[in-house]
Amino acid sequence: MSSTGGSTIHQGEVRKAVIPAAGLGTRFLPATKVQPKEMLPVIDKPTIQFVIEEVVESGITDVLIITGKGKRSIEDHFDRSFELEQSLETSGKWDIHQSITELSTLVNIHYIRQKEAKGLGDAIHYAKQHVAGEPFVVLLGDTIVGSKVPCTRQLMEFYRTWRCPVIGAERVPREKVVNYGIIKGNQIEDRTVIVDDLIEKPDVETAPSDLAVGGRYILTADIFDYIEKTPPGKNGEIQLTDALRLMCKDQKMYAYVFDGKRHDIGNRLDYLKTTVEFALQRDDLRDDFLKFIRDEIPALLESGAIDEAPIELRKSKVTDKNS
Repeated sequence: MSSTGGSTIHQGEVRKAVIPAAGLGTRFLPATKVQPKEMLPVIDKPTIQFVIEEVVESGITDVLIITGKGKRSIEDHFDRSFELEQSLETSGKWDIHQSITELSTLVNIHYIRQKEAKGLGDAIHYAKQHVAGEPFVVLLGDTIVGSKVPCTRQLMEFYRTWRCPVIGAERVPREKVVNYGIIKGNQIEDRTVIVDDLIEKPDVETAPSDLAVGGRYILTADIFDYIEKTPPGKNGEIQLTDALRLMCKDQKMYAYVFDGKRHDIGNRLDYLKTTVEFALQRDDLRDDFLKFIRDEIPALLESGAIDEAPIELRKSKVTDKNS
């Protein structure tokens, strides 16, 4: 532990989380025209609530959410709603009442707005004053990681030992590397790689590995210097990946293959798959949903009803392929 400028900096502890949630969510338009993509529900819970719960289960109670224009509903969701609480009390719906009131007490949440949509690196830079020189965890607000031990806690335990920036990583099928930031490095343990470089969405033939960036990071405050040195790229955006590339040239950086499954809610197909998986994991839905899948889906396929879907739905399918 050291002191700089009169403030105490906890070099060995990760006590703060930063959640970027300022993206425009264009892949989900028109649904995200006025609703943040981070508020899209997986059944009955907004995506970003899963992310917050991961933070809480990892022992962190100080969270900064970086929002943007049209994201006010995120703040409202984690605030008290006295009218709703009173209505639930009156109707005797105590289980729902408890789940709603607990939302506002889960964690201390702070908010700051990214003034322009200038990329993930720029969004992270808004956290510089809040983290105050401490290491911090970054969790993408549209990414859920399902795991027995919270992904953030796994990375925190890794950081306690290695004391270096660490990227949460996952192995992906080789043909899907074109969809991810891919890590180039040297494997030193079963789940641990020293990062030499990061390549954004490489070709299958040239990808250095099948190790993809998984939407979770523990970073030191040095990252802000590298973000400031990072030139804008496509559309004038400053990307976190570019800043990390600079950083790993100067200091040791690790990738840790976490134990768990990543769900990218910002992707429409993955969103649908996640909803199905989560429904099958819930005691209150599993049996009826399984019956629907077994009894009605085969009948829909055999009847040709899917091919005869309304023209509006078929247009949506074409749009999704081109987004």
